[in-house]
Amino acid sequence: MNLYPWLLRPLLFTLDPEWLHHTLIQQLHQLRNQAGLRRLVHQQFSYNHLALHQQIWGLHFPNPLGLAAGFDKDGLAWHWWSDFGFGFAELGTVTPQAQPGNPPPRLFRLPQDQGIINRMGFNNQGVAHLEQQLTGNWGSKNRQIPLGINLGKGKNTPLDQAWRDYLYGFQCLKNYGDYFVINVSSPNTPNLRDLQVQSLLKPILEALQQENQGAKPLLIKISPDLENGAIIDLLELVTTYDLAGVVATNTTITRPSLKSPHAQETGGLSGRPLTRRSTEVIHLIYQQTHGQLPIIGVGGIFSTADAWEKITAGACLLQIYTGWVYQGPGIVKAILSGLAEKLTLLNFTTMTQAVGLAHHSG
Repeated sequence: MNLYPWLLRPLLFTLDPEWLHHTLIQQLHQLRNQAGLRRLVHQQFSYNHLALHQQIWGLHFPNPLGLAAGFDKDGLAWHWWSDFGFGFAELGTVTPQAQPGNPPPRLFRLPQDQGIINRMGFNNQGVAHLEQQLTGNWGSKNRQIPLGINLGKGKNTPLDQAWRDYLYGFQCLKNYGDYFVINVSSPNTPNLRDLQVQSLLKPILEALQQENQGAKPLLIKISPDLENGAIIDLLELVTTYDLAGVVATNTTITRPSLKSPHAQETGGLSGRPLTRRSTEVIHLIYQQTHGQLPIIGVGGIFSTADAWEKITAGACLLQIYTGWVYQGPGIVKAILSGLAEKLTLLNFTTMTQAVGLAHHSG
């Protein structure tokens, strides 16, 4: 039984959310070399089942559940994420130079809605700092799971020059990330989401792929607030520039029937209120690309049922953030064991077979 929501969460939720998050990351960073402690955490929270293993983009994923971007922006705790049971983790969003982000308060819990609103604004220590975190520990013996890097543009960079920021981040970090995500969909950097239109997105994709030359999987993270027609238009560019996949979705600026006191704060909303729309977007992408484009599904995953719904909509990998905050670290093992049980009951031997269900789901 997961006691976190009943015992620990009420205490933690009395603390300022950004302070708590910062403290957690800093503590994990300081304890990163404590092998005995990491072994205990691994024994408590990890789960391994052969059916959950996957090969995607030539990378081995021990399970499909990853940590979403935004949780470990500066790569301070990357050593820990496999011990907490994640099959992969995405670092960032990182910008070319360090930037403070928006003024606090900028992170709000919505407990009655199981959501979070953030308007952090790409606060991070910059590309050079992230490179430093990964340089000294590079090597297969230290890398238990794939690490993605989420790239953003600086707040003051003009939109028509945004391609320079994404290219710079990729050039500096391409030897350290296993895959890269182009973040043009955060609502917390002014006008960033305008980069999802073809005229502004083309120069970014062209510059990155010219530099990349097929060396690394490049994905794009999209907004749930795009109209379906705009998503279809964007997918044309994904195909034209041979992107490796789509992360669906980022946070939303909509406020669907929320009850919590902070419901009208500006910023991106994540968690349970995003579950339905993110699944709709996943299924739309799957249908439009005939199941040939890998999709990382993210948005409101709190249980095995939520994860399974994303998988059968067409996602081959999943990410969580808000669910981890509300359910605690035990959520990873609970979801993975539930997925393995479903696969066994359906006589599926691989996750790929489960994703194939999307062919028959509408």
